[in-house]
Amino acid sequence: MATNPFTTVSEHVSDGASRCYLPSWLDAQPIWGITLQLYEVRSNRNWGVGDFCDLMTACDIAAEAGADFVGLNPLHALFMADPERCSPFSPSSRRFLNPIYIAVDEVEGYIPSDAVSGKTRTLRETDIVDYREVAALKMAVLRRIWTDRAETQSSGTRDAFRRFCEEKGEPLRLHALFEALSMEMVARGFASGWRDWPEEYRHPETAAVDDYARDHAEEIDFHRWLQWLCEEQLAQAAGIARRAGMRVGLYLDFAVGEAPDGSATWTDQNAYVIGKSVGAPPDWFSAYGQDWGLTPLSPDVLAATGCAAFAASIEASMRHAGAVRIDHAMALQRLFFIPEGHPPAEGEYVDFPFEQLMRTLADLSHERRTIVIGEDLGVVPPGFRDKMEEWNVLSYRIAYFEKKDRDFIRPKDYPPLSIACLSTHDLPPLRAWWRGDDIRLRQGIGAIDENMAHDQARERAVERIAIMEALQDAGAASDEEIALFARSIENPEADLPLAFWAAMHRFLALTPSHLTAVRLADLTGEDRPTNVPGTVESYPNWRFKAPVPLEDLSRSELFRTITSAVAQTRPRSA
Repeated sequence: MATNPFTTVSEHVSDGASRCYLPSWLDAQPIWGITLQLYEVRSNRNWGVGDFCDLMTACDIAAEAGADFVGLNPLHALFMADPERCSPFSPSSRRFLNPIYIAVDEVEGYIPSDAVSGKTRTLRETDIVDYREVAALKMAVLRRIWTDRAETQSSGTRDAFRRFCEEKGEPLRLHALFEALSMEMVARGFASGWRDWPEEYRHPETAAVDDYARDHAEEIDFHRWLQWLCEEQLAQAAGIARRAGMRVGLYLDFAVGEAPDGSATWTDQNAYVIGKSVGAPPDWFSAYGQDWGLTPLSPDVLAATGCAAFAASIEASMRHAGAVRIDHAMALQRLFFIPEGHPPAEGEYVDFPFEQLMRTLADLSHERRTIVIGEDLGVVPPGFRDKMEEWNVLSYRIAYFEKKDRDFIRPKDYPPLSIACLSTHDLPPLRAWWRGDDIRLRQGIGAIDENMAHDQARERAVERIAIMEALQDAGAASDEEIALFARSIENPEADLPLAFWAAMHRFLALTPSHLTAVRLADLTGEDRPTNVPGTVESYPNWRFKAPVPLEDLSRSELFRTITSAVAQTRPRSA
């Protein structure tokens, strides 16, 4: 396998392949980066959803500000036949990419037209992503390019596509076949997922599927071509990050499972526990528990096959990444299984072959020279974080949660083998957290009751005072600034002073954590959560666009204030 482009082969790796890859320079040179949801990016050229070309621009902007990585939501393949299924954490397949991120105007053979320009302008102006219209427009134009490829594409392009198909082989063919069938079934009035299809199409090895594949070879090739375009443009973004001077580059996210009716479960049904969903038991965050609607890999099959299905998926995510974040890393040891159709309270934990999975992860991280981050939030089994440390997996440390009793822990007490940040896509941006918007929202959608909301609001008031004490004690803010911030405690609905945004992020940068992440949501002053866990219809998850377009981002006073504070505390070495 090729090594990751963001490191060198001669670089020392700690403790050999018995642990996950970790560059030794991180001990002395902790770094920072910007995390974003690619779809949320606004720009003056995209087609209503952030795309791979926007990612290239974001890498340049981040590098110029001093960042060493750009972190992204999962880019896994979803369902192009049903674009409203837009959660990046509910993929059809983790081995392939989402074609909605293709920058169509960068594809060889694209010819601009007034009609397309008018539609893209309209789609750019919406405040939330119109997935259905964006996907319809992109697919229509991409099909036109595909149809005209003989006249518009070079022989070099055709040869590169052919080599890609040969390299990816049967897994790519089956994914493309699924996508083609999914489009066909939706056109016939069925759902996009295979569990709603006629019986003869619910398995890839049937006579009906063979007949379809033979009669629709051109359509299958089209979907293979879409995957090639994704791969090419993502590779280009990774190259831009490298040339811009980032030492890690792209930091990609790996979802905890796959949709029960998608490409992965259709292609390899024996590898999954069909009829079970994964989630979380009832807790402080969600009184009724959570059902994530994902089908788990079978722990027995993983153990018997050397974790083959896991290896194929995680390797695909590492291909262009200097770092990979494992969503709900506890899944490496156990998962909460819920029988389909039953409430989360009736679920139970099931053990996974931890040692085998970790060996697979470690080996691949060295082959690809990719840092591994484990999202260890929620219900963490006793001793799990110690095991992560033994394997060189970075812990995920959220400042909101890092407390001892009622006090926020100080930066010096964060573990070096970690990534420090204020929040994630499942938590409110800083402005909303300060005001307590997230508590009111969870109560409004029924995730918590009135008594729980009252208790959490009272606790948040205490946290506002505690965070001021932590900022002052850590030297993240001056006495004069603390006095200024105190007014915000008295009136949390008032706008926060710029110095407070800087102090909160300086606090993170002062930790010994190897990585510090700054959310694009905070850099743009966003106050709406990206995702409210446990909701589907009651909140527009994964849809809001950033309030500031890319072209204006580096000129934003808030962006400059936050990034300067972090970059001065964590300067990038030559």
